[in-house]
Amino acid sequence: MSEEAQEEQDGQEAPGSGIPLVFGRVLKRLRVQAGLERAELGRRTGYSAATITSYEVGRRIPNAKFIRRADEVLDAGGILVDFIEDMEKAQYPTYFRDAAALEKQAVALHVFAVQAVPGLLQTEEYARAVFTMWRPMLDEETIEQRVAARLTRQEIFTRKPAPTVTFVMEEAVVRRQLGGLGVWRGQLEQILLVGQRRNVEIQIMPYAREEHAALSGNFTLIETGKGRRIAYVPAYKVSRLVTDRSTVREVEEKYGLLRAQALPPRESLAFVEKLLGET
Repeated sequence: MSEEAQEEQDGQEAPGSGIPLVFGRVLKRLRVQAGLERAELGRRTGYSAATITSYEVGRRIPNAKFIRRADEVLDAGGILVDFIEDMEKAQYPTYFRDAAALEKQAVALHVFAVQAVPGLLQTEEYARAVFTMWRPMLDEETIEQRVAARLTRQEIFTRKPAPTVTFVMEEAVVRRQLGGLGVWRGQLEQILLVGQRRNVEIQIMPYAREEHAALSGNFTLIETGKGRRIAYVPAYKVSRLVTDRSTVREVEEKYGLLRAQALPPRESLAFVEKLLGET
């Protein structure tokens, strides 16, 4: 497709908004000034012309790798690189952006899950199934964007210095076959794989437990390198970051009791392995 035809097609596509749209306009201006068509910029950065189009109209959010490469190819002198932090935030729903930024700074992260496998443990296929089932429905671009963002978050496991990451999951979480049998089995294998990491501990809260310290639902505890301790409590479009020390201490106490009540990490992985072997 010629550049002119592509331009005509752009006019028929719904543009994005906010930071992605601003980035897209700057990217397009720099590309035009450099005398490159989208296909050529795509070839030099390792992306298709259609993807460049999506970036330029703000419908897709590029990752940091593309932004750095495009800045280099277009001799932008850091103009595009300056967008990286804001673009990383834009990958997430508004209600999760502050939590995502804190998660990147975490030296310790503790997650309690009652409905689905936590995002940090999800496989690509499981994450896509979760977002596909979301209601109101998400469009395909948003689904792929959120899947990519979720996988990017998992870099926390290989970060140096390695943070301490722990999970307590209800038994129902690992039994629920979201996405179908194949996706579910792959997810159980992922839990076993991540659970082998020295900085990660995974625990299962069995149905049979007669005591349970957190029947009120999901939460995450975050400790940053500067010693800040925050509780993230997710809810439909109104998730909260709690910084009040007395309230955070209550959540910490709740999590400590949960860990004591759940199966120990070694027994928890054996539980998941047994469940996988039964299918």
